[in-house]
Amino acid sequence: MANRGEPSLFTPAPLPVAALDEAGRVACLRLIRSSNIGPVTFRKLINLHGGAEQALAALPEIAQRSNSTRKIKICPKARAEAELEAAENVGATPLFTIEPGFPALLAVTDTPPPMLYVKGDAELLNRPCIAIVGSRQSSAAGIKLARTFAAQLGDAGLCIASGLARGIDGAAHQAALANGTIAVVAGGVDVAYPPEHADLQHRIGEQGCVISEMPPGFLPRGTDFPRRNRIIAGISLGVLIIEAARKSGSLITARMASEIGRDVFAVPGHPLDPRAEGTLKLIKEGATLATSASDIIEALNPIGASLQDGLCEPALKYSFKASSGPPTEPHTPPDEADTEKVLSALSPNPIDMDEVARATGLTIRAVRSIIFELDLSGRIEHHGQQLIALRETSLDT
Repeated sequence: MANRGEPSLFTPAPLPVAALDEAGRVACLRLIRSSNIGPVTFRKLINLHGGAEQALAALPEIAQRSNSTRKIKICPKARAEAELEAAENVGATPLFTIEPGFPALLAVTDTPPPMLYVKGDAELLNRPCIAIVGSRQSSAAGIKLARTFAAQLGDAGLCIASGLARGIDGAAHQAALANGTIAVVAGGVDVAYPPEHADLQHRIGEQGCVISEMPPGFLPRGTDFPRRNRIIAGISLGVLIIEAARKSGSLITARMASEIGRDVFAVPGHPLDPRAEGTLKLIKEGATLATSASDIIEALNPIGASLQDGLCEPALKYSFKASSGPPTEPHTPPDEADTEKVLSALSPNPIDMDEVARATGLTIRAVRSIIFELDLSGRIEHHGQQLIALRETSLDT
């Protein structure tokens, strides 16, 4: 979980208290769709400048100071407006990390997507949730297990999340429709993939919730499914794997869940069934063995409180302040001489930012501001926590 103290450029943006207006949404989307602005950079820009409109206004000057071949091309306003109009036409609503209602558990991960398109009941995104994923080439027994787990966990108050894939995912969604299910898709919320799940996706959009970080009309590629998997893990308290081969994509979801501190559950299978190789491997590596819904409920809720009382309440009790207003202190561009001091203090060996501040005599706020712009221009790299290093390609520049 993230630091509960005062947010900085390198901690997740705080959950907000006010919704964005139309201009704010357009500005956020322009920032997200601009070249070389990924989820981390988006968050840093918002935290540094106090909002997307202020960040957009600052980008040209930042790019001019960067002295980098990694250019920043700002998304045209008309293109962002057209995308938002396309979303409205298919019944989807954009939900940005700096708006209330964004999934709290996802927001406090290291790199949450800057925005999601939501079709359906957005309130499901902040209900206690468990992901159920597994083999596309599932057995009849695996399908029955997925339906049983999804129905029983739903009856206990848990929303069921999955990826709308063939096999286990689809069975879990179908059984969870009555109690609440979230389909995280790799393409646009209006793109049926696989095609045979078009009707199921439509029903989830009406009775549950379909979400995606991709724009409407986007056709998923192979590389988009692991990105989808990180969202499945991020919105969930835990992930249940039912049937998975040794190289299954479900294991990617399990790994991502483990990396962000979420529980991983696995249903054991027959040792001679290739679809059990992945789940048995997970159990050997420390995943919780699950043979019934009660195994998951007891693990997630050891004190026995009602799930409806708010199992994910701790994640919603961060000490947050609004992030869409102006920063408490106006951001001033870093002085060129100070930037040179920081560059001189850096090397390919990772060093803590506090040490850079001591070595240069600059305030930690000034160092963070300089590091951010160096990061944006591709001149430094991060090594976890607060460690930074000069990219070797930057040594001769």
